[in-house]
Amino acid sequence: MSNPVLVEVYRGDVLESFHRGVICIVGEDDAIIYSQGDVQQLCYPRSALKFFQQIPLLSSGAVEHFQFTQKEIAIMCGSHNGESQHVETVKSILSKIGLTEAALLCGPQMPTLKEDQVQLIKQDLPALRIHNNCSGKHAGFLAYCVYRGWPIDNYIDSNHALHQEILDIVAAFHKYPKEQIQTGIDGCSAPIFAFPVINQAIAYRQLIAPNAFSAAIQKACQMMFDAVNAYPEMIAGEKRYCTDLMRQSKGQLIGKTGADGVYAIAIKPLSYGICIKVDDGKMGPQYNIAQALIEQLSILDQTAIHSLRHYVVQENKNFGGLSTGFTKVTANVLLK
Repeated sequence: MSNPVLVEVYRGDVLESFHRGVICIVGEDDAIIYSQGDVQQLCYPRSALKFFQQIPLLSSGAVEHFQFTQKEIAIMCGSHNGESQHVETVKSILSKIGLTEAALLCGPQMPTLKEDQVQLIKQDLPALRIHNNCSGKHAGFLAYCVYRGWPIDNYIDSNHALHQEILDIVAAFHKYPKEQIQTGIDGCSAPIFAFPVINQAIAYRQLIAPNAFSAAIQKACQMMFDAVNAYPEMIAGEKRYCTDLMRQSKGQLIGKTGADGVYAIAIKPLSYGICIKVDDGKMGPQYNIAQALIEQLSILDQTAIHSLRHYVVQENKNFGGLSTGFTKVTANVLLK
């Protein structure tokens, strides 16, 4: 049975395309508050896993040892645009651990924003590894390896001690048997682990309510939550939903995108964990869904809702700047 249509795209008044997917919201005791589609559907969280991948580092004492700032912690969890502010922050992390960007194994990537791409082209410069949207995560990986005295030349190997420790953490947070976890290779070449949608929602709920974990891990979770809310521009950047959302939410939540149509949210005052997966992997519809859900949960004030409203009903324009239609969520995204 197919998952329900969650987002529709209209050209004029004609439905031109649509996106099916899964929504799962869990509350205390991992009870499902609301769902659409197959919540047992297996998928990779992709970059929505980054918070959990940094817990070993943040709970180890390495933050204090290297004197990492909140801004640096935030970019370790981010999927950044490759803006100058992002590049400089990643360089700062590498400098503190005695490495250069040559140690990064994430591969080169052009910056996200056109103006930053043009700047590189004008200077006749290539895209570098440090521009990769995951370079902050990789800098965090390297920092942990340096702190532990582990080799860095193969830190992206799934058998490396780094990822074995991450595997233990993600299994515990997702409440999923470690021996059943399937491993793939992410776009940045690091290992990535697959979980059912419901378990991804559970993991995000535990991120803001990590009562079952040690004091060090609880401190790490709070450290991440505070860092990304203090520096939301580090989690993504300009013209990005993750940054826009956390700028408006006033420390009530964290939201993180993942490639191929994933979005995960942890809402602190409600102790809710949310996971969204768009079946066709299109990037964009998950933000429409996420914002529609957040509006209905009544955790944002009217100013914030107005500022983010264009993510719920989005006007589509062509290259000539003419309005061609709109994108909107369906009634399946209405909470019942």
